Amino acid sequence: MTKVNLQKLTSIEVCAGAGGQAIGLELAGFDHVALVEIEEQFCSTLRFNRPEWNVIQADLNEFDGSPYSGVDLVAGGVPCPPFSKAGKQLGQKDERDLFPAALRLVNQTQPKAVMIENVRGLLDPKFESYRNEISAELEEMGYIVDWKLLHAAHFGVPQLRPRTLMIALKPPYAPHFEWPEGNPNKPVSVGDALHELMSSLGWKKVNEWREKASKVGPTLVGGSKKHGGADLGPTRARAGWLSLGVDARGLTESPPLPDFEGIPRLTVKMAAIIQGFPKNWNFTGKKTASYRQVGNAFPPPVAEAVGRAVHKAITLGDQELATTPIVRRKINLSPARVS
Repeated sequence: MTKVNLQKLTSIEVCAGAGGQAIGLELAGFDHVALVEIEEQFCSTLRFNRPEWNVIQADLNEFDGSPYSGVDLVAGGVPCPPFSKAGKQLGQKDERDLFPAALRLVNQTQPKAVMIENVRGLLDPKFESYRNEISAELEEMGYIVDWKLLHAAHFGVPQLRPRTLMIALKPPYAPHFEWPEGNPNKPVSVGDALHELMSSLGWKKVNEWREKASKVGPTLVGGSKKHGGADLGPTRARAGWLSLGVDARGLTESPPLPDFEGIPRLTVKMAAIIQGFPKNWNFTGKKTASYRQVGNAFPPPVAEAVGRAVHKAITLGDQELATTPIVRRKINLSPARVS
């Protein structure tokens, strides 16, 4: 991912985690005026990699966004357990549901755009009424809302990771927004993505392994704070990794040595590459804690692609407003749709 010169827009990142979405939005041309994250270890990772970022360790339920009124974008990934098929799918009845807190922040700051990501399960029929409630509340604030399922593998991420995205834009910007399509025909394989790291200590059989690992991997699962260790996912996911020549029952500290025999495990750095993190992004804490940061992240390349689309919509909308200050375009707020 190459950083390009763009007109900088401002953003608030909520539930920032280890920075997956924040990295992508930075590359898309956004300056983060605040990154809100409750967990100390995640905050440590953010501060280690970007000392200049304003990282605020706080509960989103208690965070006051008033000082940031007028920010261009509010973005984040609210906790997924309320909607994940791996959990009880309690939705708005789950105490970990932070959509209400995120909507309160939107109301406080009145950004031009809102970008929220979550697990695929949020688009299940059982949550349709809740999605409609979220959309209706945003529409009352003056936004046009859209939901879409995006696949990380379509954006160069060597992993099957479908994610639900919600985009809400003020009327001057909504007509200029187009969802990024990615490229489903050119996936990056696990073998190609990890060849450099797997061969870094001279493993003699790395090319043979690369040929076996010729597809994208299953979705990484990082586990919760209370549950889950440093394995790559449940039984079905581990079987998928094994078919690619990866032992998914745990992580290892270093790449294979020259004469290594058997099935290699991933390091935290390798798992981060599978998640789409840049090679120079580091995670603080021990192996299991670091992997949880990786496994729960939003892939930066997907965040960058959507962020660029939002950036373009805001930029074009602002240009249009600047050139036609008197004419007010009438835009009908159509019901939110799932595409």
